[in-house]
Amino acid sequence: MQLSGSEILIQCLKEQSVDKVFGYPGGAVLYIYDALYRHRDEITHYLTSHEQGAAHMADGYARATGRTGVCIATSGPGATNLVTGIATAYMDSVPMVAITGNVSSIWLGKDSFQEVDTVGITMPITKHGFLVKDARDIAATVRRAFHIAAEGRPGPVVVDITKDATAKACEYEYEPQQRPARLKGNVPAERIEKAADMIRAAQRPVIYAGGGVILSGASEELKEFAELADCPVCLSTMALGGFPASSPRYTGMVGMHGTKASNIAVTECDLLIAIGARFSDRVVSNVKRFAPNAKILHIDIDPSEINKNVVVNLDVVGDVKDVLSILNRALEPASHGAWNARIAEIKEKNPLKYARDGKLRPQYILERIAALTRGKAIYATDVGQHQMWACQYLAPEEPRTFITSGGLGTMGYGLGAAIGAAIGRPDKLVFNITGDGCFRMNNIELATAVEYNAPVIDVIMNNHVLGMVRQWQTFFYDSRFSQTDLSGKRTDFLKIADAYGAAAFNVTEPGQVDEVILKAISLRRPTVINCEICEDEKVFPMVEQNAGIDEQIME
Repeated sequence: MQLSGSEILIQCLKEQSVDKVFGYPGGAVLYIYDALYRHRDEITHYLTSHEQGAAHMADGYARATGRTGVCIATSGPGATNLVTGIATAYMDSVPMVAITGNVSSIWLGKDSFQEVDTVGITMPITKHGFLVKDARDIAATVRRAFHIAAEGRPGPVVVDITKDATAKACEYEYEPQQRPARLKGNVPAERIEKAADMIRAAQRPVIYAGGGVILSGASEELKEFAELADCPVCLSTMALGGFPASSPRYTGMVGMHGTKASNIAVTECDLLIAIGARFSDRVVSNVKRFAPNAKILHIDIDPSEINKNVVVNLDVVGDVKDVLSILNRALEPASHGAWNARIAEIKEKNPLKYARDGKLRPQYILERIAALTRGKAIYATDVGQHQMWACQYLAPEEPRTFITSGGLGTMGYGLGAAIGAAIGRPDKLVFNITGDGCFRMNNIELATAVEYNAPVIDVIMNNHVLGMVRQWQTFFYDSRFSQTDLSGKRTDFLKIADAYGAAAFNVTEPGQVDEVILKAISLRRPTVINCEICEDEKVFPMVEQNAGIDEQIME
């Protein structure tokens, strides 16, 4: 049948089972938005306050649901406003298709109004980018974009379409969705046997799991593997929720703000089993002092990660879920009683701690959120001290329930991501843990949350400073607090929330915490909770840059 390019785009989105998109209209995408209007009963469009919010919502939606998120923006500044969100998704391997408009093909490269080279700008931060100048290429390109975004190691793909391509008509024929094939069966048997031999020979093994465990849906396989290998499990920031925090094997997060038990376990182990992890600098710190006594086994879907940051003794390249399934069949139950007892003792003697002096502490607030939700809500975060406290104290129990910008560290990410998660998982309570600095960057998306009644509970750790930067200035810059003091900017966050139509609460002492959290949960509407905490509260433990991860500042 003959359809316009914009109609073909919508039909292809429907082919991919897309029923939710996030975006902001403009001149170059008017034909696309006209088609969206005609198909509004099939695809719900969420109008954001800013294009960056659209990218973050598509990202949060993808992380919470496991589906590919979709965002739309017009040419020029619309497309460039997506860039930070695209980079965030790229660093954390989130499947996303960003659809952008561009000027008509005859005006490309002529400094036309609102023209930029979107594909060129985003090339370093996408798995692939397409510039479509002919309506006849739209269907094949969109199908290919969704395949690339989801196959192997997921990531964002940009589809930039000229305005004339969305207007012209051509032949369209429906094609059923072709889901990317898993890599099952591609793992060489000899690699599996070598890996099994390494695990059998180890006396002090440790599992270091990363975000690939969640992306591959391998949480159950990881639990079985940990039981068979009989060893402790530590997680990267991106893996939180991929292994239950309540498990006695769980030692906590590893790295710069990791627990003593995790960092000592990695330092003293004789076999480090890295699963779906990329050996980030925030985990490794000093490469020469990272797991110095260990052989390293690295399981990952992306061959480019092998030996990139840390040289390993053996790699198994393949989908984590499939590799663990095969390994689990190859292994017999091991027994490492003395080693597990050693790490359990360190864990017991070195718990995460903070001052319990009657003052309102962020750690206490997060402990209560975790307790009142039983660790089973969806927790999004912005970036800073509050992010690390959330990693330490929220204790998520299930995969796809901890959503944070781990690789890019994007301030302003959390609220948009939380809204996307709430839209994708309406069955879940959704919290966004933020700071006053981040809230200043993204509170405009409260309008989006209110418009669509996305019942996100936005918890602000308000210390009136840029806390993480101030913490580094305290330790390493002789307390020269250059441009990190926000105390003069006494913006009333409760009035901002009220202006947008959100509920708002102020918390100044511990006795108010439970009552306010339970009230916010009961409202089932967008809510802001402003928590007044001390400006000198620090994140501990902490590893100084380039130190060994066993050299922790504990308090």
